[in-house]
Amino acid sequence: MSDDDRVPHAGSHVHAQHLTVDRAQRAALKGQQPCVIWMTGLSGAGKSTLANLLESRLAALGRHSYILDGDNLRHRLNRDLGFSEVDRTENIRRAAEVARLMIDAGLIVVVALISPLRADRQMAREILQQDAFLEVFIDAPLAVTEARDPKGLYKKARAGQIKQFTGIDAPYEAPLAADLVIDTCHLSAEAGVSALLDLLVRRGVLPNR
Repeated sequence: MSDDDRVPHAGSHVHAQHLTVDRAQRAALKGQQPCVIWMTGLSGAGKSTLANLLESRLAALGRHSYILDGDNLRHRLNRDLGFSEVDRTENIRRAAEVARLMIDAGLIVVVALISPLRADRQMAREILQQDAFLEVFIDAPLAVTEARDPKGLYKKARAGQIKQFTGIDAPYEAPLAADLVIDTCHLSAEAGVSALLDLLVRRGVLPNR
């Protein structure tokens, strides 16, 4: 008998608990519309820089937000995952489920993850619900991100020290219809964040500035 045979699937005996306070009430307490800004792009494209600056701007506006950064998640929650396609999908699934809990809490969640595959980002969109998910493509071509190489990862990947590195020996699928594209080759971080804030205004997350 396998371990799978001995341990029943969680769904067979675990039931969802009804909570009295719902997302709308939590959001009302914070005076904001919760959502997830899902930033995707190659390593070195500028996702973390923009996420940090956006959160600073949101804090200055009195908004409650939180960043889920891919590297930070892999240090703790997802530290048991590698970089196979299966593990990458699970990495995205866990991040999306955490983000879902955070929007239930009424937060504006900024996710900064390479999230290279369209199917995985669609999975995240479905977990988070269409109206709460904003896909933002942080656009910088491989030649530019490799030249930047802020963490020295591309150099290691080219030397064979890192396997299945996105853009080198693992694919990156750019969004086909992102809610916003930020070209970090031509836009400053400040201009990129202004574009993000404008998007949040258009979608009703923030009032007109």
